[in-house]
Amino acid sequence: MSATASIVSKVWSFCTVLKDDGVGYGDYLEQLTYLIFLKMADEYSQPPYNRQVGIPAEYNWQSLKAKRGAELEVHYVALLMELGKLSGMLGQIFTKAQNKIQDPAKLYRLIDMVNETQWVTMGADVKGDIYEGLLERNAEDTKSGAGQYFTPRALIRAMVACVRPEPGKTIADPACGTGGFFLAAYDFLVAEYALDKTQKAFLKHETFYGNEIVANTRRLALMNMFLHNIGEIDGDSMISPNDALVADSGKRFDYVLANPPFGKKSAMSFTNEEGEQEKDELTYNRQDFWATTSNKQLNFVQHIRTLLKTTGEAAVVVPDNVLFEGGAGETVRRKLLETTDLHTILRLPTGIFYANGVKANVLFFDNREASKEPWTKAVWYYDYRTNIHHTLKKKPLRFEDLQDFIACYNPQNRHQRQETWNEQNAEGRWRKYGFDQIMARDKTSLDIFWIKDKSLSDLDNLPEPDELVGDIIENLEAGLNSFRDIAATLSK
Repeated sequence: MSATASIVSKVWSFCTVLKDDGVGYGDYLEQLTYLIFLKMADEYSQPPYNRQVGIPAEYNWQSLKAKRGAELEVHYVALLMELGKLSGMLGQIFTKAQNKIQDPAKLYRLIDMVNETQWVTMGADVKGDIYEGLLERNAEDTKSGAGQYFTPRALIRAMVACVRPEPGKTIADPACGTGGFFLAAYDFLVAEYALDKTQKAFLKHETFYGNEIVANTRRLALMNMFLHNIGEIDGDSMISPNDALVADSGKRFDYVLANPPFGKKSAMSFTNEEGEQEKDELTYNRQDFWATTSNKQLNFVQHIRTLLKTTGEAAVVVPDNVLFEGGAGETVRRKLLETTDLHTILRLPTGIFYANGVKANVLFFDNREASKEPWTKAVWYYDYRTNIHHTLKKKPLRFEDLQDFIACYNPQNRHQRQETWNEQNAEGRWRKYGFDQIMARDKTSLDIFWIKDKSLSDLDNLPEPDELVGDIIENLEAGLNSFRDIAATLSK
């Protein structure tokens, strides 16, 4: 067994041991994050690096190794609390940190396992693979709810392959989850370009900027990026804990790649006079937004447009309601079509996200300077939903599944595209609609399909029973979520 395989095996086997004590993937991942970070800080403090990263001597890696039993547990809790008070990436990694391993003997065994490896000298791809594997396992654990922060990596890779980011340019994600878009963009830039010293430094320190308001998720994103060689152990955090929608930070970026959180309404929880938990809808009053709404998705679309430089490009995952909802939704769609070049929409199948009942799409649009004439001339659609069936377990989405879409998108020169749909080939998945055609639709709806759904007529080609049941459950859950939104609105 190779050294890498041995480390992976140890990491997974110890996770299994802790699960017997009720420590899930998410809790294990958090504790592993704290310990690997401390161990790497210790390695950096020694020759040939000799760097002091700001960890007080009484709370460093050596202090953990020196203790056993109840004394170790008490010290570990104090360490997490004190390091969370520090600034920069260090403080963000340990923000709201808690000890989830109640057995001091098993905590010491985990410390010993982490101690056996030299993490700094290990290849970034190896460290990254170990950590990404843990993140995906955590997303699969439906009880943890972590799946809502995890976008399928195959979809992310396809989006990055279409946008083709260039060296020396900035990339933002205002709801970055565990950092999947940043890592895919990083891998693309390293693989596609022979980067010089200046470009490598820019990629490591200045390319990426994100927001993530959930402390645990932000911690995982920072560690994920750091293990992939993005940022410095003693540097500033590239991921802000602030709600991106609250205000315009003034920063502008060359690219925005994002999958904002699913769920239509923005809301905050509070305790009423009776001591009961209630939610109050949040409406962001931004002068730079086209429409004022509590619809979180529409707010993210508007915000992402403001983040772009006038030459900026965006690829954003949005649920179906963004494509057809009236009121503020129609206003946002019209403005997006007029002020940007909304050139491509990828219709996604169900069964690819860990959040249930999700019907989603990817919008690709390029920002432009102010103009009296609309910038969008035509919207190209790729229907990868009709008659497509995926499941998370048996038939997960793969990068290869989106190769035909990438070829049709034609990233090298998207102005030389050819439709695969025509009157003779009604099953063609790649079709364009002119600006006037879309503006003439009811509520300027972008919710367009043209391929015949075989499941409605072809009994010989029905999906497997478990796929059908899965589709029914997803549709029911999506419908229930819509009714809950309506009920919440009516109750007010």
